[in-house]
Amino acid sequence: MHCPFCGADDTKVIDSRLVAEGDQVRRRRECLSCSERFTTYEVAELMMPKIIKHNGNREPFNEEKMRSGILRALEKRPVSVEEIEAAITGIKHALQATGEREVKSRVVGELVMDALRDLDEVAYVRFASVYRSFQDLAEFQAEITRLQEAAPATETAE
Repeated sequence: MHCPFCGADDTKVIDSRLVAEGDQVRRRRECLSCSERFTTYEVAELMMPKIIKHNGNREPFNEEKMRSGILRALEKRPVSVEEIEAAITGIKHALQATGEREVKSRVVGELVMDALRDLDEVAYVRFASVYRSFQDLAEFQAEITRLQEAAPATETAE
């Protein structure tokens, strides 16, 4: 690690601690040349898979694009920022856990719909209507019926 003060290559670690619920390592370092101390943070860099779009194009995973779609679906719904961030983190972990270098966009869409179903049913139907390109009221009704049929099983499980 280069010293941010003098640029020297030689620094030593004085102290290491886990922070951010164990997701980061905080290190206090001291420069062996100028004796200045500074802090660094180390996190695991987990690669997100590339997304294979419906037309076959491949593009990097875009967290902001996913977040935007989730927030649009949840607009004016009673869901906390913490719940939203936890859902986004869960989706990212699920994508990383596949171990694949590329995943189809449909996989991401289904993960988002699963998360929205757990967060807010109205947001889920909003997202599903756009994602699945509902053409008429019958398609909305069919999705709502599926949601209602699945609801008693989840409510008794709680």
